Amino acid sequence: MNKLKLTADQQLVLNALRTDHLTSFQILEKVDNISLILVLYNIIDELKCIGILKTYSKENKKYHYTC
Repeated sequence: MNKLKLTADQQLVLNALRTDHLTSFQILEKVDNISLILVLYNIIDELKCIGILKTYSKENKKYHYTC
């Protein structure tokens, strides 16, 4: 089985989502190294494409969580 190589920023986002389902802004508050929301959106999209992050909407907010 191949091990997945993640960037440091991808790993930070996954660590932030380890225990809770969070919105993008909540993730941004937890991760100090990522300062721009657009950068975070790119990382979220990358993790969704890999298949280790999922998103759902609740009360007009998008929440992200690890699979």
